[in-house]
Amino acid sequence: MGAYANLLLDVDADGIAVLTVNRPEKRNALDDATIDELDRALAEIEADESVRVLILTGAGEKAFVAGADIHELVERDPILARKVTRRRQEVYTRIEELPIPSIAAINGWAMGTGLEIAMACTLRIAAKSARMGQPEIKLGIIPGAGGTQRLPRLVGMGFAMELVLTGEPISADQALVMGLVNRVVKTDVLRDEALELARMLAKRPRLALQYAKEAVLRSAEGSLADGLAHESYLHALACGTADKAEGVAAFLEKREPRFQGR
Repeated sequence: MGAYANLLLDVDADGIAVLTVNRPEKRNALDDATIDELDRALAEIEADESVRVLILTGAGEKAFVAGADIHELVERDPILARKVTRRRQEVYTRIEELPIPSIAAINGWAMGTGLEIAMACTLRIAAKSARMGQPEIKLGIIPGAGGTQRLPRLVGMGFAMELVLTGEPISADQALVMGLVNRVVKTDVLRDEALELARMLAKRPRLALQYAKEAVLRSAEGSLADGLAHESYLHALACGTADKAEGVAAFLEKREPRFQGR
C-alpha cells in the first residue's frame, strides 16, 4: 500500500484493510491535506480486489476524529467554504458507496466532521469511552460534510435536531440507544471486536454483500415502489452468480460454503 503523511493503511491476509487517521497530536483533526490523502487511499482500496472489508479508525486513544482543523476554518469565506464542504461530501460519499462494507471503529472523540465520516461508514462500533456530536452550531456555523442529511436518516428527525441544534456531545451508550452506532464495547477490545466483525463479513459472498449494501442504501431515496423494483433487480443479479449456486448447494449438503466472489 502507498505511503501517506497523515494516514496509515494496512491490509492483512484476510483482506481486511485498516485505514487509520494518524494525527494524534491534533486529535486526528481532518485538514484539507488529509482529505486529499483519504481520497487517494480509497482509490487504492477500490483498485485492490483482495480487500473485502474496510475498518476506519483514529490513532491513539483520545480521538477517532476530533473534528475539522480549526486553523483552516478561520480562513473559510463563503466561496472557500462551499468548495471545502463539497469536497468532503464527495469523499465521504465515496466511503458510503464503496462496493465493500466499511466499519468505523470509534475509539474516542468523533465530533463534527469526525462524526460525519463515521456516519458514511456501513457500520459503527464505539468504544465505551467514545463521545460523539455535531458541535458546529457553537462556532456559528452548521454541519457541512453530511451531518444534516445522514444523521436524521440514522437516528430520526427528533434526535438529529437535538444534536445539530444544541451542539452537545453524547456518550457511546446514548448513541447506541439512538441507533447512531451498532455496538458499544470496552475500549481495550474495540480493535478486536472490529476485526472479528470484519472477518465475519469477509467470509460472506462478495457480490451479494455489494448488492445488499446498495439496496439498503437506496431505500432512503425515492418511493417504496422504486426501492422494491431496485431490490428485485439486484436479487436477480445475485441469482446469476456462482456464489449463489455454491451457497444453495452448501446449505443442502450441510457444509460450509466456499464463496469465491463471482
